[in-house]
Amino acid sequence: MAEEAIINNDSVQDQWGQICSQLKTEVGDTAFESWLKPLTLGSFSDGTMNICVPTRFMRNWVITHYSDRIHKIWEKKNPTIKNVNFIVQSVQEEAHGLYNPTCRSLLKKISSTPVPQNIYQSGSSFVANSNEGSLNDSLSVPLNPQYTFDNFVVGKTNEFAYAAARKVAESRNVSFNPLFLYSGVGLGKTHLMHAIAWHIKQQDPSRNIVYLSAEKFMYKFVRALRYKDTTAFKEQFRSVDVLMVDDVQFMGGKDTTQEEFFYTFNSLIEEGRQIIISADKSPADLEGIENRLKSRLGCGLVADIHPTDFDLRMGILNNKAQQLGIELPVKVAEFLAQKITSNIRELEGALRRVIAHSQLLSDKEITLDMTQDVLKDMLRSYDKRTTIDEIQKKVAEHFNISVKEMQSSRRARTVARPRQIAMYLAKQLTSRSLPEIGRKFDRDHTTVMHAVRKVEELILEDSSLAENVDTLRRTLEA
Repeated sequence: MAEEAIINNDSVQDQWGQICSQLKTEVGDTAFESWLKPLTLGSFSDGTMNICVPTRFMRNWVITHYSDRIHKIWEKKNPTIKNVNFIVQSVQEEAHGLYNPTCRSLLKKISSTPVPQNIYQSGSSFVANSNEGSLNDSLSVPLNPQYTFDNFVVGKTNEFAYAAARKVAESRNVSFNPLFLYSGVGLGKTHLMHAIAWHIKQQDPSRNIVYLSAEKFMYKFVRALRYKDTTAFKEQFRSVDVLMVDDVQFMGGKDTTQEEFFYTFNSLIEEGRQIIISADKSPADLEGIENRLKSRLGCGLVADIHPTDFDLRMGILNNKAQQLGIELPVKVAEFLAQKITSNIRELEGALRRVIAHSQLLSDKEITLDMTQDVLKDMLRSYDKRTTIDEIQKKVAEHFNISVKEMQSSRRARTVARPRQIAMYLAKQLTSRSLPEIGRKFDRDHTTVMHAVRKVEELILEDSSLAENVDTLRRTLEA
């Protein structure tokens, strides 16, 4: 009884508030709002603190990603708490539990992204009960309830990938298999992967879906080898209806894992099961991947998600502001869309930061001046980022040619060599993919690959060229 009484002590309530504040700082607003804000304090006995979670889906995610950190922070603050246990508790039951008013009052000002009720309920039910056609809990990673087709903003740069993803989600039999999605970081390929899984489970809960990262596939396979349980591993993966593997580029150089994935891939294709893959490069450009696997990955439909354009970024900002119940001034939206061009995650993160600043400071009006002030550190780092246009301009000036010549079809060495150096520097100094770099030079990705390899060789052989490249790099990074 003495230990159970500790939970009613104001100090423990304060500790939970401090833990919430620290976690929010560590993981960021978006992750905190989605996964940690709904947690509430439960009972305390025998050195174990029970924390209540609304659904099993959320419980699994919190245990996987945050439980160790929560335990470590709390153990430092209160040595009497030896263990932290996460239990599923409905909203009605939560009313009888305890929660931290300090943490909640601070954060209720920040609007979280609303999740369509039917989507979230569908996700909770099929994850919670594996006997009713569930997402395979033992293999899959949890799906983000915000990543649905309804929340995906379509524009010219992603419309083809979106159409392909919807086709796969809506049809049991499609003319292309696998579907291979690729793009740079933060452009929406993972969003589309999750959206496909949500939609399939809504349409047909009986279908067995496995969604996981390439790293988790490797971990599962290595574990099966260690415990000499490869038969069970094969049965698990070769009995699914839909296999979804994210970031397959991380299999590069892992020959044994690639071989197992190759045979799993072939088995599923032969049985008419759907495979959906994502990566940061096209199949042909994946480094460290065997040619036979590259061939299989590219034998279906390959869909590239291009970098966002201004109109798409405006659409994303307005859509997100609408979801958050915020009226975003047009000038602020245009400013953000012009300044933050690298990826969608950073764009949405900047918007959330501005909104949080506005709401936490007594609902201060969102203005252009306030936005510039709040994001000045982020914008300063963006101003320093090197672009392909800047690289082309500097290289052209250095070698006394024009940018137009560099982009032309001329093959004279006086033009071809600077072009190759510019391509090499674009690969080294930007996050753009090979096809994106190629488009800037009116070339395909194979030409960029050749240029990068050629310059790497010449740097080792030609000290004069190596010096030129180093000088250009320092100039561009200054």
